[in-house]
Formats: sequence, structure tokens, C-alpha cells
Amino acid sequence: MKTLKILISSLIFISFTSPAFSIGTDLGDNWCKDVRIHFFAGGAEGDGFAGIVQAGAENAIRDTGADAEILYSEWQSDRMIQQLREAIGAGVDGIAMMGHPGDEAIMPLAQAASEAGILMMYQNVDVPSVRATYGGGYVGANLATQGYALGLEAIRVFDLKPGDDAIVMVPIGDYSRAQREDNVRIAFEEHGMNVVVLDGTPEQATDPNSAIPVISAALVGNPNTKILVHPGGQMLGNAETFAMAAGYGPNELLQIGFDTSPQVMSGFVNGYAHLTSDQQPFLQGYLPILSLCQMKVLGTGAINQDTGAGFVTTENYESVMDLANAGLR
Repeated sequence: MKTLKILISSLIFISFTSPAFSIGTDLGDNWCKDVRIHFFAGGAEGDGFAGIVQAGAENAIRDTGADAEILYSEWQSDRMIQQLREAIGAGVDGIAMMGHPGDEAIMPLAQAASEAGILMMYQNVDVPSVRATYGGGYVGANLATQGYALGLEAIRVFDLKPGDDAIVMVPIGDYSRAQREDNVRIAFEEHGMNVVVLDGTPEQATDPNSAIPVISAALVGNPNTKILVHPGGQMLGNAETFAMAAGYGPNELLQIGFDTSPQVMSGFVNGYAHLTSDQQPFLQGYLPILSLCQMKVLGTGAINQDTGAGFVTTENYESVMDLANAGLR
């Protein structure tokens, strides 16, 4: 009887604390209006990648009615950490955090968020140790897998040979983020190609033109380079500028990378972008907001979604052009 009384007591407690929903309840247009969320878009407002993430988040905010603030960090990990610390201090209900600072930097703040009852989601760069310890979902591509797959696809599509020269830009100082490009390098080197690694910095993502001297010098120093791998949509979207600055015309230098954007589509049209791995940044904005709302209002588990969607090539880019030009893909 003692066990039965405990069970009945638990059921009664749940019935008094759960929302008063019934089967077929319409949550309404603003069902998440009482949930305060801080959302990290990653880069600067409206940049080639963060702008699409921002669009996804804004659509989710409209659809749910969430009381959400979008934060911009210019891809600076230290700034993200400071903004995360401030969000926890503000006592919000949920935080959707870019994982660029990595497990070690985020772990103590994830602990603080957990102790404060703040729900967490992560996007774009996974933090598996943090999530295993303190929970939270991840919306984004599997970076290591995505990078290796892009390398193999480039070898296949362009018939790259052992001994061919490649330049791969890798965010050397941020391995949580850099594993994607580094796995392109691994795929190329396993194929027997010669790879020169350049540092792809957060500053270049904010201002791609700042990379012109570095890329031009690398191409002059390696005149037989067949393929240049960029670390993100901001850089791939600047492919025409990089090529022209180094004296290359359309289709004279293969340039590949990640993401879609109006600028990347222009690169395909003009013969300066040749392959990109799409990671659907719109979903990286939309789904974390939706997940935090569901977790807080409905008590659901966190959403985990691999947003890697395959490859955009010179053969199929027109099929996504309208959405990319609208900032939605």
C-alpha cells in the first residue's frame, strides 16, 4: 500500500502542475509568448551565413510568438562566451547558442544555466560533451562528416588526381569549428594530393576582402593549384573577387566550400564557384527557437537535427537559386 500511495501522490502532483491542455488543443498564434529566449546568430547582422540563420530565427519567432532576442557575435568565440554569460545572468528561459567556443569553454556556463533552470539548444557547431552532461539539442551538420564528404565529392566531380595541388583554408585556432575544413584536407591527402593549409580566421568571415592578400600570395606561391577550398559561405561568396585579384578568369581555378547565399549563387552563374555543401542555415535558425518553445511549454525533449542537405553543383544550382537569393536557403 505504501508504494501505491506514493504513485497516486505523484500522479496527483503531475495533474496539478501540467498545463491544462486537452486532446486537439489549438496552441494559438502566440503560444510561446511568455518564453524569453536569447538566440545566437553567430556572425554580424545580415552577413552571408548569419543572415540566413537570422531569417530562420525571425520566422520561428513570428510563428511561435516567442519573446526572443537575436544576438550577433561576429564569429568571435570570446564574444559568444561573454554574451552567453550575460544571457544566463538575465534569467531567460532558454538560450540557443552557437557552439564555436567548444566544450571546454561552454561547460561551466552550461552548468550555471542548468542550475538556473535555463534550457539550452546549440546550433552550427556541436558540443557533444556539454550536451551529454547538461542536456540540450543540436541543429546543424556533422562537421567532420560534412567536410570529408565534400573532399570526396570534389575528387569525384572534378576528377582530381594524386599529385594535384590544393589550397584548403582551415580555422586553425578553433578546432571545434575547424574539423569540417580539416577533414577536406584529410580526404585530399588520403587521395595523394598536395595540400597547402591557410588559416581561415573569424575576421575573414566578417570581412572576406581581408583575405585577398593571403589568398593571392598563396596562389602566386603555388601556381599549379587546381582547387581552393573556402571555410564558409561568406568566403565562397567572394570567390570572384579572390580569383580576379590573383589574375584568374572564370573556371580557371576551381573554388569550393560550404553554404549557399545570393553571393554564392552569383559565383556559380559567373563561373567562380563550382561546388558547395549545403547545411541549411535557415533550419539552424528556425528549429532551435521551436525546440526551446516546445521544451518550455510542452515539456518535450530537445530537437536534434542534422541539417546537411547534400551538394550544390554547377549542374543543379539553379534549383535552389530562388530560395538562396531570397535569403532562405
